[in-house]
Amino acid sequence: MKSIRHIVFWPPFLLLLGAVILSLTNREAFIRLTTQANNWVIANLGWVFSVSGLLMVISCVAVYFSPLGNVKIGGPQAKPLVNFKNWFAITLTTTIASGLTFWGIVEPVYHVSAPPVSLGIEPNSPQAAIFAMSTMYLHWTITPYAIYCVPIIVFAFTYYNMRKPYSLASTLAPVLGSKLNGKGGQILDAVCLYTLALGMAASMGTSTLSLAGGMNSLFGIKSTPLVWGIITVVATAIFIASASSGLTKGIRILSSINVKAFYAIAIFLFIAGPTSYVLNLGTESFGNYLTHFFEKSLFTGGASGDTWPQGWTTFYWANWFSWAAITALFLGRIAYGYTVKKVILVNFVLPAIFGGIWMTIFGGTSIHMQMNGGTLSKIMESNGTEAVLYAVFEALPFAKIIIPFYLFIVFLSFVSGADANTAAMGGISSAGISPESPEPKLWIKVVWGITVSFISWSMISFAKIDGIKMLSNLGGVPALLLGLGILYALFKIAKNPAKYDRTSDIDRSVNNQEADETKAV
Repeated sequence: MKSIRHIVFWPPFLLLLGAVILSLTNREAFIRLTTQANNWVIANLGWVFSVSGLLMVISCVAVYFSPLGNVKIGGPQAKPLVNFKNWFAITLTTTIASGLTFWGIVEPVYHVSAPPVSLGIEPNSPQAAIFAMSTMYLHWTITPYAIYCVPIIVFAFTYYNMRKPYSLASTLAPVLGSKLNGKGGQILDAVCLYTLALGMAASMGTSTLSLAGGMNSLFGIKSTPLVWGIITVVATAIFIASASSGLTKGIRILSSINVKAFYAIAIFLFIAGPTSYVLNLGTESFGNYLTHFFEKSLFTGGASGDTWPQGWTTFYWANWFSWAAITALFLGRIAYGYTVKKVILVNFVLPAIFGGIWMTIFGGTSIHMQMNGGTLSKIMESNGTEAVLYAVFEALPFAKIIIPFYLFIVFLSFVSGADANTAAMGGISSAGISPESPEPKLWIKVVWGITVSFISWSMISFAKIDGIKMLSNLGGVPALLLGLGILYALFKIAKNPAKYDRTSDIDRSVNNQEADETKAV
């Protein structure tokens, strides 16, 4: 019997409403408090995020070649819930796909026109172009997917193989054991639920602004809070409807369409854009990324007082950590029936490769335009970041067709991710979730969907997107601590998988029962 987990549901729900009320009633106080707290976190904990991100990468590689890599999630007899193709599509669209569609074109313009002062790179120079592209590889390939992959492995193993409850606290079971039973585990789930809601609201706000910018480009409709509200309502209705249909319907269909649309727009831009420049810049920059991987991963700007890493790399790592743990509840759930090696392949290796290809094409195109006239940075200053997206597409053939198609991709990317995360939020808020009964009740999905959507709209309308991004950044701190705990749990499991794996005992019991039934017959 499914019921609400009061300790998990009510604290984050009421805190989110409180944040909205404060932003509406005292905007200045809200911005001041969040800015001060955010600045302290970034200035004092940036190095922790950098080291942790690197450790996640090393751990994914190590586990792939460890005995744990051959362990099947759910036990030797487990059959996959989804096929390999749909599994990859769901993984890609659930994690950072909506970020790829927005920042793939916009972020390189920032790095080309304003590289870190401490590195002595001249803006809009060839060195700046290489720095920008290699930084896109850092921010959108190996490290972010490693941050996602580690908790996915641990949750999938503890949920299916250790038979622990559907809870984030279960990921720490190899470390803390029975200490997580009761209120302690529920409090941990509540904190992570709060961080996911903030991150989801930030993502929705970014997607809403992007869609509004596209409508302005196509139809001349001014980007206003009313337009943002209409977009938010439509998106909310669709992702709630999709989430209510269950795992094998809504998210599977949406993600499959989404990935095909990704392939189509990437192929078009590769052909219609500056193909030769993109390939050459990508090759040179990838070499730079590999050569300076550890240096770029651990760049904090501490020696020179450069704040660039705080505003970019640390900010991204904080956001990935804040999303990763609870996203693992969904992605770990659909890993059933596959080995840990395949989990790493689908959640780490293949998405990182896709991210690299995407950034090479989209980032390379925007860098080329910026390097030949510097128009994109001027558009960004005068019309906002979302205008850069459509300035790039307007310079390409068939712009009137491509821009609506790109808007469709942006919309679908957000809906797909929101679908999965709404299901995860509903599941962690509910008691009685199990492998045999994995879906939470519809009403709790609706509550979270509407709550997050309203927060997103209110923040971009009254406090702008910066407010919610800072809150999401702050949410990365408890998520980081949880991530380090999960990493330690992964080491313990990898050291001796058989010690924690209960599926062998369950399979043996089933086989004995079947043998007894056969003898009886």
